[in-house]
Amino acid sequence: MRKAMLLTLAAIALVAAKEGPQQPLLLTPGDVDPSLLLPPPPAMDSTQGRSELEQLHRFERTRSTAEAENAAAEGKIKDVSVFAAAMGPGFSLDRLPATRALFATVRAEEQAAVERGKAHFHRDRPWVSDATLHPCGNLENPDFGYPSGHATMVFSMASILARLSPAKAPAIMARAAGYANGRVVCGRHFRSDVVAGQTYGMIIGERLMEKPTFQARFYEAAKELKAAGF
Repeated sequence: MRKAMLLTLAAIALVAAKEGPQQPLLLTPGDVDPSLLLPPPPAMDSTQGRSELEQLHRFERTRSTAEAENAAAEGKIKDVSVFAAAMGPGFSLDRLPATRALFATVRAEEQAAVERGKAHFHRDRPWVSDATLHPCGNLENPDFGYPSGHATMVFSMASILARLSPAKAPAIMARAAGYANGRVVCGRHFRSDVVAGQTYGMIIGERLMEKPTFQARFYEAAKELKAAGF
């Protein structure tokens, strides 16, 4: 497990090197301290832990091939384009540079926060805890599971995007919930991993909105989206 965490960090560093110098993070570890913001995950032998495990086995028995493939495919989308359908036609990051830059900031911030959260709680992925599970996707070198990185990402982005486009907030939040639920349907996470990711993501969004530097980027994106008809 330690090897997996090191490989994840190395991959992030490699991507950063390819993309050039990175801007310093706006959120400090104290701004989003997982030990103060999230409860510990339920023990595997607790009532909740057993219930969550049974839920994963139930999904595995009942999900269709199409549902599994869709959940796996969605898990590969890791930017704000995940909300394209909720935002409507024309929502393309290629033509929205300020919006793309804003959500690149959100992505960097939530990734850093999630790494700290996973390192703090050390919760194994479902198939590591129970080898009879068969989740979607690659099972090699799994990182820790709590909080869910995908859920944190999608809800941190949803909390910002809903502010940028209040009229579309219900569709945005529904899309976030559906995307995050796919992580359970696919067997990649326990339910409480996803719930923690939702909580963490919403808090990250709130904390970012308190930062003047982020506010400036937010208003640039707001002007851009308004001009584009969003």
